[in-house]
Amino acid sequence: MCQYRDMSSPAEGQSGPASRIAKPPLFLLVAMTALAPFAMNSFIPSIPGIVGYFGTDLATAQLTLTLFLAGLATGQLVYGPLSDRFGRRPPLLFGLVLALAASALCVFAPSAELLNAGRVLQGLGLCAGTVLGRAMVRDSFGRDQSASMLGYVTMAMVVVPAVAPSIGGLLDEWFGWRACFIAMLVFTACVFVWCLRAAHETNRHPVTEISLPGLVQSHRALFRSRAFVGYTSMVTTTSAAFFTFLGGAPYVTITVLELSPLTFALCFTSVAGSYMVGSFLTGRLSVRIGIDRLIWIGLGIGVPSALAMLLAAAVSGPSLIALFLPMTGIALGNGLCQPSGTAAAISTQPRLAGAASGLVGFLQMTAGGIATQIVSRLQDNSLWPVAAMLFGFMSLGLLCHVWTRWRAGPATRP
Repeated sequence: MCQYRDMSSPAEGQSGPASRIAKPPLFLLVAMTALAPFAMNSFIPSIPGIVGYFGTDLATAQLTLTLFLAGLATGQLVYGPLSDRFGRRPPLLFGLVLALAASALCVFAPSAELLNAGRVLQGLGLCAGTVLGRAMVRDSFGRDQSASMLGYVTMAMVVVPAVAPSIGGLLDEWFGWRACFIAMLVFTACVFVWCLRAAHETNRHPVTEISLPGLVQSHRALFRSRAFVGYTSMVTTTSAAFFTFLGGAPYVTITVLELSPLTFALCFTSVAGSYMVGSFLTGRLSVRIGIDRLIWIGLGIGVPSALAMLLAAAVSGPSLIALFLPMTGIALGNGLCQPSGTAAAISTQPRLAGAASGLVGFLQMTAGGIATQIVSRLQDNSLWPVAAMLFGFMSLGLLCHVWTRWRAGPATRP
């Protein structure tokens, strides 16, 4: 099926060194996976300020977000397969070192071009924590338990993205946009030291050989899985909805409504808090009621909420209530869908958990980057571009899950 070859290792449940590998601490997983959202969300309130600082336009300034997502996407195609071969720990530490160097470059960037270069490298480095954190969870727990753990990790790590815009907004107002990169540098350094001490190896079945043809074959094997394609498509489209909001909401709040970056940051906490509630419910309920039912519930909340924003755009025009109130419902739905769909996708072939996690992340970030660029170019003085794209992506997510359950049926459960 692919050119990965497994090392002989004790089977799960048997005694042996692999079975005694310590599971990573929950809070370390939270910190690892929160690095990228913090780097992304803390900078969002500063995007309009970049326009004035470098004398550029919104679409160009938006590249600081889009290129960061491009780095996140590209790196996940690399870290996942490498971690299947060499273990989770070495690529993780390398990525954090790269992120430290990139954050320093962003701090001292004298031009928009160097800032964008630093953002690409920062995304490449920080994606190690995201993709390898998911793989470590899958290494350590079963399918439904993985969804539960990812739910708890997502719930806890949402606290960081929730406060990140507020921190970024305050830092931007007090010290300028470079200050958020200094905060990112300190945060990454702390996580790096923690990983040196506590990020134990969790890959119990590393492969003995990996090559470019083997990587291609492994990805082909994943795409031949109807379950992987279905769950990944749902996760990707609903993620694109969330990135549409991240790309368009600051413009609506700061430029159209003429409010401060801090106002956006404070309003965003309601969205992050709603996402956290959904993730908490996933952690509590995934084992009890199952992944697929949680996805149905999440989509059943998210799609009508997106429709409500679209109707508000038609009836009342742009306002904080029309923008943020429906988004809390979409975020709640995504908090149920995202951990469940991700756990289901990377569980389709557990021995390729690293590659699967990286591929899911790549598709999420690619779709997110495309969504941010589209919404920035469609943006006008109304709520229509954001609302229409949110409804479109959430509806696609629903259609993807309908296709998964109709086409694959019981085969979605490995």
